[in-house]
Amino acid sequence: MSTDTTFSMLTRLRNRLPTERWQAWSRSPRGLLVGFVAIHLVFLGYALSLSLSGAAFSDTYIYRAWAEAGFDDQNLNGEPTPWVYPVLALVPIAVAGAAGPGPYFFLWVLMITVLNGWAVGKLTDWGRDRSAFPAAWWWLGFVFLMGWLGFARVDGLTAPLVLIALVYGAAHPVAASALLSVATWMKVWPAAVVLALVTVARRRVAVVVTGMLVSVAAAGVAAAMGALPRLFDFLTQQGDRGMQLEATFTTPWLWLSVLGVDGSQMYMNTEINSMQVDGPGTGTMAVLMQPLLLVAAAVVAVLIARALRHGERTGGADRTELLLAGSLTMVTAFIVFNKVGSPQFMVWLAPAVAVGLTHHWRTWRVPAAMLIAIALATFLIYPLFYWELSHNHPGMALVLTLRNAMLVVLLWWSTRRLYQLGTRRPAAAPAAQEV
Repeated sequence: MSTDTTFSMLTRLRNRLPTERWQAWSRSPRGLLVGFVAIHLVFLGYALSLSLSGAAFSDTYIYRAWAEAGFDDQNLNGEPTPWVYPVLALVPIAVAGAAGPGPYFFLWVLMITVLNGWAVGKLTDWGRDRSAFPAAWWWLGFVFLMGWLGFARVDGLTAPLVLIALVYGAAHPVAASALLSVATWMKVWPAAVVLALVTVARRRVAVVVTGMLVSVAAAGVAAAMGALPRLFDFLTQQGDRGMQLEATFTTPWLWLSVLGVDGSQMYMNTEINSMQVDGPGTGTMAVLMQPLLLVAAAVVAVLIARALRHGERTGGADRTELLLAGSLTMVTAFIVFNKVGSPQFMVWLAPAVAVGLTHHWRTWRVPAAMLIAIALATFLIYPLFYWELSHNHPGMALVLTLRNAMLVVLLWWSTRRLYQLGTRRPAAAPAAQEV
């Protein structure tokens, strides 16, 4: 072997060592713990600095006001009503206010940090499943990119609960149903995952009964607050709202507003603190969105049931993959066919993808990559350039249009995946280590 060849081999080895060290570190429990702590310290540190000055951030100002007012509309001085949320959302809102208004924001972020820690721990079997570490890193990266859209809203509490429920999944449907039901009584969107779980679970009756028991407990909380008649207010509070600026189906009117066509315009709905778009046909479209969403959910449920029957006939039913693919499709449909398009909705998509990466890496890395792109676009929209977007800036309108187009592509991908699961026997899932 020549000296030049030996030198070349040593050079390649030297250049490869840092990568190998990084991979070994990132696949170690210590490395993952350091990453988790570092990411969450960024948000905890900022939350502490604001709390020390008596401030909060984004929606936590509203949550804090609700807690101080005892969730009584008469004491809110024009603030949105707390009953836009299901009743169990008021529990963590009250817990964060237990020490008074000063530390409210810090305690809120701390609660989400604890839940994220539980989610990462469950995803990786508390560090014992090294093959799940890449999925955990993906989840942490997504959490970081979404930033305060997760940490300053109720959605940030429900997302890790849904992730944990999906880890329990079809193998432990009662535990999954309990967690999903609690999350649904905080924010409605986990109901999409409940629908998928009921469809694929062998113990459907147990899943339904568990959900009913959690609902009874939620009613008990409302009764203890003296607000039992308001238990279902969250279903009607936003029924009359128009097409929100960021909603997928609002995109045509977004451009009509940017171009100043036919009197189309953006405006702030101060009653619900939401930017909406008004123009020819927006009222009709807003009315149509609810039935469109119901039809979309029914179609997804049929696709899940079809795939399950096909799997049972061929002897290749993978209930976990069906649950994950069905959950992603259902949640994406809940976003695409929704007249509300708040940026924090993107948080809803991550749990199914994170768990999917542990189950079938080569397949799920496709939506994982799309979701990172969606998160980046959403970060540009809010908080960076929302003022420009809401004032008809064509560049930001283009960013929002591309983001909404990616959501449609994600819905197409997940629907196609469900259809394939019901058409042919899926190939064996690659090992999660094949990253």
